[in-house]
Amino acid sequence: MSAKKPLNIGIVGYGFMGRTHSNAFGQVNRFFDSAYEPVKKAACGRDRARTEAFAAQWGYESAESDWRRLVERPDIDLIDIASPNDTHAGIAVAAAQAGKMVLCEKPLGRNAAEAEAMVKAVEAAKVANMVWYNYRRVPAVTLARHLVEEGRLGQIFHYRAKFLQDWTISKDLPQGGAALWRLDVAVAGSGVTGDLLAHCIDTALWLNGGIGSVTAMTETFIKERQHNLTGKVEPVGIDDASAFLARFRNGSLGTFEATRYARGHKALYTLEINGEHASIAWDLHDLHRLQWFDHRDQGALRGWRSVHITDGDHPYMKHWWVPGLQIGYEHTFIHQVADFLAGLESGTMPGPTFRDGLATDYVTDAVLRSARTGAWQEVEQA
Repeated sequence: MSAKKPLNIGIVGYGFMGRTHSNAFGQVNRFFDSAYEPVKKAACGRDRARTEAFAAQWGYESAESDWRRLVERPDIDLIDIASPNDTHAGIAVAAAQAGKMVLCEKPLGRNAAEAEAMVKAVEAAKVANMVWYNYRRVPAVTLARHLVEEGRLGQIFHYRAKFLQDWTISKDLPQGGAALWRLDVAVAGSGVTGDLLAHCIDTALWLNGGIGSVTAMTETFIKERQHNLTGKVEPVGIDDASAFLARFRNGSLGTFEATRYARGHKALYTLEINGEHASIAWDLHDLHRLQWFDHRDQGALRGWRSVHITDGDHPYMKHWWVPGLQIGYEHTFIHQVADFLAGLESGTMPGPTFRDGLATDYVTDAVLRSARTGAWQEVEQA
């Protein structure tokens, strides 16, 4: 076998997403054949000690405390952005201008204006790019895409999705800082709309096509929280809950809901599609099963069936274990890296690209705009 071409990775961020990405870079060539070998060259973070500890734990050769220095390094081919949302645009634009490939955590920008600048930069530089919307690469969700593409559902009538959590209910929880930046609007850009609903929207656009218009409502249940950085009680600017109706461009209707105030739910992400002939349903808590109903089945046996997605002819599964044995959340990131490397080899970059990420940001912007105005809003097209 010919030697693989090294792909030198520089990652920015050492938190939860930094770990998922690093695991994917380390595991991908153990299970997928690629012409490229990801090399964990450097990790970057603001806290030097924590960055060095992360680098040692995850096998990076060096550590940096300034992302600008990381971007300038000639031995780095790809910048992976796994840092808070307010850093995405600056790092991505600089990396593209330096000729680096760019991977970026979701959402792409805090708003569509930032995302537009990022798209412009990577497309002007003609560098490979991708956004980490990992749920596309759950094998059951990928199979759902194939079934829709094959026309198995017929005309689509309804798309519904929800993402429920409960971790911010306590009024004593502060906002801001390294652990709780998602509650600080200046850093996050928005609350559950740009965090949880962004996942639902990206998957919906991938499975069911573009959204034309939305009408939305949001709520911030706790209006003030102490800020970790200032020590002061400050207004909360993020949305704790968000729900919207959508009209897809294919004529179907959509309902979306996300909240961090659903007691008893840690990460309940579900979606359902109802079509002319058949319906699909999926639940993150049982991610290896795709629920399928086909009206064309024989009447006496017609009903919902639960398809266990583990066979070798199911998406991605031939790369893992024997049929019947499951994989997990972390494998979706490995699949994304595998597809990215395959795209480099073929010269055709798979989604979600930055332009795909911009499409999601256009929807989230419209949702927040509708919630402020109380009126239907048209969604711009990426």
